[in-house]
Amino acid sequence: MKAKWSKTTIAGIAALALLVALGSYRGLFKSRAGAGAKESHQVEQTTATPPASQAAATLELTKSQVKTIAIVPVRDHLFPVEIAAVGSIDFDEDNAVQVFPPYQGKIIAAFAQLGQEVKKGQPLYTIDSPDLVQAESGLIAAAGVRDLTTKELKRAKDLFDAGKGVSQRELEQATSDQQSAEGALFAARDAVRLFGKTEEETNFIIKARKIDPTLVVPSPTDGYITARNAQPGLLVQPGNGPAPYAVADISSKWMLAYVSEGNSPAVRVGQPVDVVVMAYPDRHFKGKITAIGATVDPATHRVSTRSEISDPKHELLPGMIASFTIQVSEPVKSTAVPANALVREGDGTMTAWVTTDRLHFAQRLVKVGQGERDGLRQVLDGLKTGELVVSDGAVFLSNLLNDPPAD
Repeated sequence: MKAKWSKTTIAGIAALALLVALGSYRGLFKSRAGAGAKESHQVEQTTATPPASQAAATLELTKSQVKTIAIVPVRDHLFPVEIAAVGSIDFDEDNAVQVFPPYQGKIIAAFAQLGQEVKKGQPLYTIDSPDLVQAESGLIAAAGVRDLTTKELKRAKDLFDAGKGVSQRELEQATSDQQSAEGALFAARDAVRLFGKTEEETNFIIKARKIDPTLVVPSPTDGYITARNAQPGLLVQPGNGPAPYAVADISSKWMLAYVSEGNSPAVRVGQPVDVVVMAYPDRHFKGKITAIGATVDPATHRVSTRSEISDPKHELLPGMIASFTIQVSEPVKSTAVPANALVREGDGTMTAWVTTDRLHFAQRLVKVGQGERDGLRQVLDGLKTGELVVSDGAVFLSNLLNDPPAD
């Protein structure tokens, strides 16, 4: 049998269902509103708290850990105001000579070796010179003509004095011929002397009537052999490189370098320079600027400079890479810490670890300058004189902060 519902009963059931639905909706709205308020509060709290990277990081070490690090006070130090550049070593071309022969010829023998010390006038090599042969031939011929005209003049004088048919005019002609021959002989001797022949060698050529084609090429200056291209049989001539030999005074060297366009106004001729090369990283060579380029390289925006460097022990070799610094003003007093007290972080910033009780340590962001002297780095901001910082072990603390030990 089917149940029969009255209109009153049906209306009551509908009202009850409506109240239940309304209550559920209000509860759901209240729950969502509460969750939304909680979420909004969390966002606000997160925004108000600064990121961990901006907060000062601190560490507490055990006594055993403290024994593994070194703590030093921040102090003041004088830092020179200077600019730096990179260049290369070269020979001092003002004291270097390319030794060419004065005349063309083939090399007969070469005497000096690369790196050998030589004195001015010391023979370097000899050549077989056709020009010397021609000059000596002219010398022998001039000497023969001089001897002949001298004899003719003597005979003319004897006959003239004896009145035996020699006129005054003939005597004067003989005298003129003899004087001309003397002049030609002097010129021939000078021509041979230009080839390096001595007075004794010239007299021997005249007396023996023998040509010596060997031309000796001596060193024009004291120095060291810096280049040797002389080989027996090689045809050489003046100015046709490479020269058979190069001789240079190597007690001083040149350093050719380039400074940036921005630093170029601070560079002056005569300024002292301090040079370091890779071969001697702990040595400092002294010199001064001798020349500055008149133009700026449009590609690199740098200005060429040339410095003369003292090298009494001949340690600098041409081609060596060198770095130099130029002091452009008086040194400045600045806060300084040992170089190993500074740690370069992953984002490129520099930090130091500061302590007051040698047990608790705080990481401090610092700003450093370009200067470094006597193992100390210049600190422009972040540290004060007298504060205690970690030197040996600063990197250890940064690693300990980034990778703490597991519990």
